[in-house]
Amino acid sequence: MPIDAAKALAAEPRTGDISWTARDVQLYHLGIGAGVPATDPDELRYTLESRLHVLPSFATVAGAGVPGVISGLSMPGVEVELAKVLHGGQTLAIHRPIPVEGTATATNRLAAVYDKGKAAILVLRTEVADADGPLWTNDAQIFVRGEGGWGGDRGPATRLEPPAGDPDKVVERPIREDQALLYRLSGDYNPLHADPEFAKLAGFERPILHGLCTYGMTLKAVVDSLLGGDVTRVRSYTTRFAGVVYPGETLRIRMWREADRVRVAVRAVERGDAPVLTDTIVEHS
Repeated sequence: MPIDAAKALAAEPRTGDISWTARDVQLYHLGIGAGVPATDPDELRYTLESRLHVLPSFATVAGAGVPGVISGLSMPGVEVELAKVLHGGQTLAIHRPIPVEGTATATNRLAAVYDKGKAAILVLRTEVADADGPLWTNDAQIFVRGEGGWGGDRGPATRLEPPAGDPDKVVERPIREDQALLYRLSGDYNPLHADPEFAKLAGFERPILHGLCTYGMTLKAVVDSLLGGDVTRVRSYTTRFAGVVYPGETLRIRMWREADRVRVAVRAVERGDAPVLTDTIVEHS
């Protein structure tokens, strides 16, 4: 069996050092669409080194830049084809603000393996800490088509009831034709996002945008629209990837304020408001 759940869960955690610079942060911010308009003071906080702050979703690419959806496939007990793999969801907990430059230790392990019948879900947990203590915890949910059915734990139900009433804020964010090509320079070189032939092999008409790029664009929209541009207010951020996005499309991001969190739904405008991100929550101070 390509996925040996017992072996995967029993494997020793992998630990290694990671580091990042202001240049890495700037490149990531540009990859998720920051810097438009280029001279806007609010955008300069994402692009100009003398004013730079770090959007918390940078944690998904900090260091080597290889996301859980790729690195999780090299864990013991996991042997699957990349073309069968999709990023199912992402959860990020921020323990304190991410510094503009840093060196830290990242510990990776498979926290769960779920049997969904026609598919398997791997949960890769990455815990990152520096000399001053914990920085963030990332959980990547990796969806592997055709690899379920061994009678394992199906996992918890994660679907949420849709937010009630009209959204408090709606913004639209265009995606450039070259967005995926720029974003992949932060470390995710999966050919699904650049190679037309590979995309067809995976069942898509053309290369798709990285789910984590949409994830970052959405968090930036929430921070800028409802959190006063203050990245340090973000405490956690979770989403389920419900559909693909193609470069050149437009994201419609709907936001609902709650006591200490924002509910979010993201859809693709040009494909009849097709769902992109669902079950999305940004918790904040």
